[in-house]
Amino acid sequence: MTLTEEKLKKIETLEEATIRFAGDSGDGMQLTGGQFTNATAIVGNDLSTLPDFPAEIRAPAGSLAGVSGFQIHFSSKDIHTPGDALDVLVAMNPAALKANLRDLKPGGMLIVNTNAFTETNLKKAGYDKNPLDDGLNQKYQVFSIEISRLTQLALEEMKLPGKIVDRSKNLFALGLMYWLYTRPMEKTIEWLKKKFGDKPEILEANLKVLKAGYHFGETTESFISHYEIKQAKIIPGKYRNITGNEATVLGMLAASQLTGLTIFLGSYPITPASDILHELSKYKHFGIRTFQAEDEIAAVGAAIGASFAGGLGVTTTSGPGVCLKSEFINLAVKTELPLIICDIQRGGPSTGLPTKTEQGDLLQAMFGRNSESPIPIVAAATPGDCFDTMLEAVRLSVKYMTPVFFMSDGYLANGSEPWKIPQIYELPKIEVKFRTEKNGFYPYLRDEKTLARSWVKPGEAGLEHVISGLETEQNTGKISYDPTNHDAMIKIRAERIARIANDIPDIKPIFGEIKGDLLILGWGSTLGSIDAATEKLLEKGYKVTNAHLRHLNPFPKNLESFLKNFKKVLIPEVNLGQLRMLIRAKYLIDAQGLNIVGGQPLKVNAIIELAEKLLK
Repeated sequence: MTLTEEKLKKIETLEEATIRFAGDSGDGMQLTGGQFTNATAIVGNDLSTLPDFPAEIRAPAGSLAGVSGFQIHFSSKDIHTPGDALDVLVAMNPAALKANLRDLKPGGMLIVNTNAFTETNLKKAGYDKNPLDDGLNQKYQVFSIEISRLTQLALEEMKLPGKIVDRSKNLFALGLMYWLYTRPMEKTIEWLKKKFGDKPEILEANLKVLKAGYHFGETTESFISHYEIKQAKIIPGKYRNITGNEATVLGMLAASQLTGLTIFLGSYPITPASDILHELSKYKHFGIRTFQAEDEIAAVGAAIGASFAGGLGVTTTSGPGVCLKSEFINLAVKTELPLIICDIQRGGPSTGLPTKTEQGDLLQAMFGRNSESPIPIVAAATPGDCFDTMLEAVRLSVKYMTPVFFMSDGYLANGSEPWKIPQIYELPKIEVKFRTEKNGFYPYLRDEKTLARSWVKPGEAGLEHVISGLETEQNTGKISYDPTNHDAMIKIRAERIARIANDIPDIKPIFGEIKGDLLILGWGSTLGSIDAATEKLLEKGYKVTNAHLRHLNPFPKNLESFLKNFKKVLIPEVNLGQLRMLIRAKYLIDAQGLNIVGGQPLKVNAIIELAEKLLK
């Protein structure tokens, strides 16, 4: 192709695109996707990502169990999800192709590393014959590229070990995709220089391969055009790309500054919550304290001790860890101490699907303790919303002297989106009061409005007190086995949580009117899929509304009257209907459910199809 012919390659303008990088867990797909995401954020597109990790730490190379993927949906308009179907699939080996091909749109672009399609790798992936020779080009735009060989050619003169050369092939794919979607390479080049600055040979190799992939797109006759997606129109401000776990950490950090409290995180590593411990440990200079305990029980026990001492105890885990922590969580209920329990949900039961997402812990958070033990529950809806939801969890915890469940999940934890960095004055005030007045002090004297007991730092003269897991007498805190007193204390603790409903916003429509034929109600990470589905249903002329719950215990005060404004209610969840059960039980409303528990976010089209069925 001559230079003149190259200049004639068209640049087509698209509104949006969804691409997925897929390969072995050692192929660097998360790194590749992360760098593409950073470049896309610089361009100014709205975006949503979905990393997909294998559960096995060292799955056999080339096996289906070892496939790692990274999906990004980016657009010149406001988007809500990582995308239902793929426009482009980059498959680095046969297993990646087999695991992901079902998600590629008919007519979509399939880019494959043909060098990996050896007889051995085909057998590992369960193919009897090479799928590239089996009519794939009749359904998709197939681009068979010798990525491994071209990587070797780019580095031929450097005489590097074969393992290092092979590890660089992901950068060839990244460079090619940068050219295909007119993304800038500068930030990735800067990142490589920073990462490998002390390893000049590795740096040179990576830069060569990245640029080789880009120039291959420019010069090959395979592609007749490449694509441009314009900058999205967003609210002015300073933005950064953020994952849910990163936003959760920044929420804790902001809460520490707003309250003046020392945040103490007692945690035991568990996927997908571990990154919170890793990230928060970087902020010791802000007075943050992190403690990696020997097990889940010790982690939450230490956090409760921190709250008793006048700090704010936080513990992070996933569903299996909540099971182990439940007895200590009940101690926090009984002693009425602030505590934030971060449940980053994953597929279950038991060990389940450690690296996949689910909303399976709502009933566990609601009821997973002995006796009458109500706990406030708040749930984040997007990666960036984890920041605001954490602030709300802290506000409720210190104001009402109660443990609070903060609910996220694997999709939010690892997924990312552009996040507008808030100004200090935009953040809510969180007031903390420690009792210092000695006269008339008893450990369970209560605020008349909130019914919260006083928070007293132990060891202060005149304010000495004892708390325990045994039932206590009203006001005095003395151990009591009196049945009348126990009945009263159970009801006081329940009423204290119920009164939070007076302190949270009413539920309101996101899209649609306050009355209609169908309400689509959600919680947690289903927000994006529900938003996108509702927008499309409204475009079709249906009288549809959607609303989303951040506060799951207690519910907003107006929820019952709001629900009754609609002829039908649909509740999509990545579980078998846990919120639906609570809504039906509390309000006697025949809510319908969309319940697909596949370890992936709900698809927009699945919601649309069921909604249309209910409406017709």
